[in-house]
Amino acid sequence: MRLLLDTHVLLATIEQRTNRFPLPVRRLIADPLSEFHVSVASLWEIAIKWRLGKLHLAPGLHTLPDLIRDMGIRLLAIDEHHVLAAAQPEPLTRDPFDRLLLAQCQVEGLRLVTVDRALVSHAMAARPGH
Repeated sequence: MRLLLDTHVLLATIEQRTNRFPLPVRRLIADPLSEFHVSVASLWEIAIKWRLGKLHLAPGLHTLPDLIRDMGIRLLAIDEHHVLAAAQPEPLTRDPFDRLLLAQCQVEGLRLVTVDRALVSHAMAARPGH
């Protein structure tokens, strides 16, 4: 399965805190047959929160891209198709980062790995066995 990790799941994966996630999410993350992606939008969101002092990272901010690649996760750039796409069905969230992640999933044929209550029931959200 081709999966896009949302920002929260990415941070928990980096910090090895995924044991708090529901079992289906942990299974998705642990699946060796899955192809994992992270959006540059997540890096942008992390950088904003870090600069505002709302997020503390064990690894340095500027080491994140290399760390992500070293984990075997592909970085997904943002392009014009992503920003012009409207995720269908219309998501419950108004968060622009969440909406961009859903649009990237739609355009790239990915499923979003998330524990966000506003996103887990969305059609683009990953579910084991789908």
